[in-house]
Amino acid sequence: MMNFEKFEKGAGVTFKDKGLLKQAFTHRSYINENRGFALKHNERLEFLGDAVLELVITDYLYGRFQDSTEGELTSLRSALVNADTCSLVAQTLGANDFLLLSRGESKDIGRARQYILANTLEAIIGAIYIDQGYQIAKNFILAHVAPLIENILKNGDWIDAKSLFQEKAQEYTGLTPVYKTIRESGPDHDKRFSVSVSVGDESYGEGEGESKQDAEQKAACQALETRGWR
Repeated sequence: MMNFEKFEKGAGVTFKDKGLLKQAFTHRSYINENRGFALKHNERLEFLGDAVLELVITDYLYGRFQDSTEGELTSLRSALVNADTCSLVAQTLGANDFLLLSRGESKDIGRARQYILANTLEAIIGAIYIDQGYQIAKNFILAHVAPLIENILKNGDWIDAKSLFQEKAQEYTGLTPVYKTIRESGPDHDKRFSVSVSVGDESYGEGEGESKQDAEQKAACQALETRGWR
């Protein structure tokens, strides 16, 4: 039986049902290779945790930034609950040491692993909610996710990159950016999209994400950085 004591200590949560926590770390690929495994994969927990995370962060931002508009709050929330932020939190908590993955997935430590970690964090939140209730799940999120808002504010990561890039592109070139999907990969439940953005005939940047919208934001971010238009 996997010993989760180290993870629980770092997370500040002691589970009553260790099996539930183990399920949160169980990727679909592991189940596919281990048909007799007693637990299910973590996707239902991820679905639940995603909703709890969004509610807690929405409530937190609504209370803290009382002069911000709906659009600004939405952008801040997106920056706090996106895959990059969630995977960073999961890594900080040492989630990598507990992941149950297929042999193939275990070898991939690049962008795909980041998405797995982000999804795992949401599954962990879902497991905490079931095992400990809403308040403990909220405490976990406020302790480990919400504090990242300081760096997000400092770096301007919450700004809508697509809107800013369009504004700058029209200002400097008189043209509107065009986004094009250049690649789709992964199974239906775990799609990845690669998108390029160009202005006129010139390519300005590329981005990858779980959705086309996310990939477009990443492409716009790269274009802004490349051009020094941040």
